[in-house]
Amino acid sequence: MKLKIKKGDLVEVISGKDKGKRGKILAALPKEGKVIVQGVNIVKKHQRPIPQLREGGIIEREAPIYACKVMLVCPNCDKPTRVGMKFLEDGRKVRVCKKCGEIIDKA
Repeated sequence: MKLKIKKGDLVEVISGKDKGKRGKILAALPKEGKVIVQGVNIVKKHQRPIPQLREGGIIEREAPIYACKVMLVCPNCDKPTRVGMKFLEDGRKVRVCKKCGEIIDKA
């Protein structure tokens, strides 16, 4: 599955228990069609201690969420938007905001 969002993008959750929350993408999992978003879909994990490595206990961490439940936040207009693709004159393929038409990939 091709994802139009990448690691490091700012996204907003559009459905589910965390609707309206914003966060950066920590990891993209294109084979499963999921992403891990900072501060979203927090789950508790019971962790067994391993001597000389880590303590045991209950830790909180982000779990993957379906990529269709998040929308990219445009850095220019600061609104959640769909993503379009466009070819530049030099042949590069870049992502474009569907609301304001600005290029998302500046580098």
